[in-house]
Amino acid sequence: MKKCIAVILSLAAVASTSAQTFPAKPIRWIVPYAAGGGSDFLARTVAQTLSTQVAQPVLVDNKPGGNTALAAAETARAPADGYTILSADNGTLVFNPALYKSLSYSPTKDLAPVTLMGKFPMILVVGANSGFASAKDFIAQARAKPGGINYASAGAGSPHHLAMELLKVEAKLFMVHVPYRGAAPALADVVGGQLPAMMVDLAAGSGFIKGGKVRALAVANPARLPQLPDVPTFAELGYKNVEAAALVGVVVPSATPSEVVNTLNRQIVAAINEPSVHTRMVDFGVEPVGNTPAQYTELLKNETVRWHKLIRDLKITLD
Repeated sequence: MKKCIAVILSLAAVASTSAQTFPAKPIRWIVPYAAGGGSDFLARTVAQTLSTQVAQPVLVDNKPGGNTALAAAETARAPADGYTILSADNGTLVFNPALYKSLSYSPTKDLAPVTLMGKFPMILVVGANSGFASAKDFIAQARAKPGGINYASAGAGSPHHLAMELLKVEAKLFMVHVPYRGAAPALADVVGGQLPAMMVDLAAGSGFIKGGKVRALAVANPARLPQLPDVPTFAELGYKNVEAAALVGVVVPSATPSEVVNTLNRQIVAAINEPSVHTRMVDFGVEPVGNTPAQYTELLKNETVRWHKLIRDLKITLD
């Protein structure tokens, strides 16, 4: 018995010491998408300041594939010491378990939330020459012609896809989904008139909106976006439940000591709140957050309940 107690105390002392000295070597930051997208921008922007704060290199490693499952599984298998972190969105942590019958990782068992970095609110956009003058006009025409309107998305199971499915349910519409491999090619076809509409985040769509190539009709956000003050929310149009955003946060292997998780949280939140980082995020179209592990965990629980019901009701599956 005394020997067991000694071992436990020894392990606790090691954990405490490691937390006090963390980080003592470079941190690997895995991004489950190719370089150049919103998640990649967010990770690199925060990582640069984080590296300065902790006086250690923070190395961004892009690992796309499997609808983010490849990167998530690799993170889950990594040593639980805080030196491997993952940019995880609601696809990774909320949608995938409902969309796939089997996954190579469990969001709740294998990964521990550190902080939500930011939100990418979804916006309903249409091509400049689509003929739709407003969100009410779009909804009215879609309702009048069931199945007559196709819509693009950044991919099956993406926040862009599920945001439009949510609108379809709330507004009682029937439209046909056409998935693409990313927001950029989907937007290109909306601009070109091949498809009339899609849900897009501001980070991906800002240039097209400002350039007049697509028209923003409504935002799936509780409040109007400061970058688009003239674009109404869906709640203003009578669809209060149409709220959707890509939620991008940081997670670590689940067995990571709480002291290390809390250290990472403090440092990443401090980086998000650094004025130049905060400004860059807003300019890019991200709503900065930076919350506690407990707050992030509670948000994920609530999002899981909400979106799993939609996915089950619509029988959406990617297997």
